[in-house]
Amino acid sequence: MHFRETALPGAYVIDIEKHADDRGFFARTWCRREFADRGLVTEFVQNSVSFNPTAGTLRGLHYQRAPHWEAKVVQCMRGAIYDVIVDLRAASTTFGRWLGIELTADSHRMLYIPEQFAHGFQTLTADTEVGYMISAFHAPGAGGGIRYDDRSLGIRWPMPITRISAQDESWPTLENHRDFPKTEPAN
Repeated sequence: MHFRETALPGAYVIDIEKHADDRGFFARTWCRREFADRGLVTEFVQNSVSFNPTAGTLRGLHYQRAPHWEAKVVQCMRGAIYDVIVDLRAASTTFGRWLGIELTADSHRMLYIPEQFAHGFQTLTADTEVGYMISAFHAPGAGGGIRYDDRSLGIRWPMPITRISAQDESWPTLENHRDFPKTEPAN
């Protein structure tokens, strides 16, 4: 696997190393040692999937509050998504900055999301399936979110939103959020 740290310290784009022949290819998508060598979380307690039949569907921006923060490894298993993360680490020099990356089933690219980040995505194709490895068990009542269209963040979603939940439309902006200090985002 090839790890490339992003502009948000601790977040990594992971590309698989394909070993191909006339049958197709073989590649590792997880290696505890390679994650540990980079100081990344290696204990994942839950694997989840999100299926989305409609292109333009938006999910997020979600997180779990302390002490239930989650690290995640996200991979698009079918179709394509625009995956977005926002740094919510109060002491971080990149607090409030976001990163967007396209993940497709064809590329097999993954995104490692550290603890204390919000996460969301928009489907770019119909019948999109997204897989997650998650480091913390779901904790009812610990979930939170930030508005997907928060002007102070300035996230540029690649296409019009066709589907979004009422809950995702009702999250507060980062500036008005009770979980985080009032600060100007760095973006």
